[in-house]
Amino acid sequence: MRIALLGCGVVGSDVVRLLHTHAEDLAARVGAPLELAGVAVRRPSIARDIPVDPAVFTGDAAALATRDDIDIVVEVVGGIEPARGWLLAALRAGKSVVTANKALLATHGAALYDAAAAHGVDLYYEAAVAGAIPLLRPLRESLAGDRVRRVLGIVNGTTNYILTRMDETGAGFTEALEEATALGYAEADPSADIDGFDAAAKAAIIAQLAFHTRVTLDDVHREGIGDVTAADIASARAMGCTVKALAIAERSVEAPGVSVRVHPAMIPRAHPLAAVRDAFNAVFVEAEAAGQLMFYGRGAGGSPTASAVLGDLVAVARNRLAGRRGPGESAYAALPVLPMGATVTRYHINLDVTDKTGVLASVAAAFARQDVSIQSVRQDGHGDDASLVLITHAATDAALAATVEELRELDVVRAVASVMRVEGGEL
Repeated sequence: MRIALLGCGVVGSDVVRLLHTHAEDLAARVGAPLELAGVAVRRPSIARDIPVDPAVFTGDAAALATRDDIDIVVEVVGGIEPARGWLLAALRAGKSVVTANKALLATHGAALYDAAAAHGVDLYYEAAVAGAIPLLRPLRESLAGDRVRRVLGIVNGTTNYILTRMDETGAGFTEALEEATALGYAEADPSADIDGFDAAAKAAIIAQLAFHTRVTLDDVHREGIGDVTAADIASARAMGCTVKALAIAERSVEAPGVSVRVHPAMIPRAHPLAAVRDAFNAVFVEAEAAGQLMFYGRGAGGSPTASAVLGDLVAVARNRLAGRRGPGESAYAALPVLPMGATVTRYHINLDVTDKTGVLASVAAAFARQDVSIQSVRQDGHGDDASLVLITHAATDAALAATVEELRELDVVRAVASVMRVEGGEL
């Protein structure tokens, strides 16, 4: 099996090392040697400390991806273009593809699937979500006979590290981000992580597989963690919760459809995801027959991601030798993706209020007018420092958001200090 590797950065270099180090084992598992026939990089003349013949490097990724002697194309470059063009050309040329490109799959996955089906080849992408954690294949294959109800996960290590440090040390967001950057968990431009773009792409891919429905990045409601404050973390701790940046994909109970969203939320400390610390990832799956499943591990980094790439490479090579294809796209359900307003959730609301008679009655009336019920109320402080902390029962996000807007207009409410969703079961 002759392999073309597109990209040789952190992940690509580890793919090369694993191919070299485990060559005999991989050949035995596949039934044929895996030969690295070409590596496409931007600057092929630069010396690299990896076990590969310099003669296999090329600057022409497009030509390599469609070369007659190539069986499988592995792409670890990332981004939309030019990767989209390379992979479509490879698939149309009859090459099977292994990719770690979450952004591409979340925006143009349908086109890639269609090309793979039309030309009888494989498209595998386990490494695109949660690094080495085996998540996508269980959703696509192991749970193919079940009905997934909900997937709830921490799928971005940078944001989880930041929120962990805020929870453990009382640090503010900026301080925790600076620490994450110094340790290499956050990029120089961390916006893809802290603004939720990375997690949203992964959520789209998860939802596609879980609900047999085409979901794109544009379908995902996205909120970052930049507005999470030390006060939010302290309030969560006071009610036995912690704050996590969650990717949530769930099948609607009220109407046919699915909701897919990424945002910070409070979850009870008794929930399994609450114990996921630092830069680790974990995904909690709820299915009708299988019940509750959790997948946990390192969700990023060169070696974990390369491990997932090699797992796909072995599977694809086996299929190619046997003259068969693995599972393709399953989008038969074609469920509508619901707007965020139709999603059922709960809110934690912290109000800065005047300390006088009738405040609670006025606040409760605002909730009642939107048909939102209150689960619990706690008053903190007196006089100018008085605040009300409320937890709602489940309601549509549209009704909850409308309630918050009405609260802002009340004379007895000086400010809505913070609003955060609550997930993961009753408190």
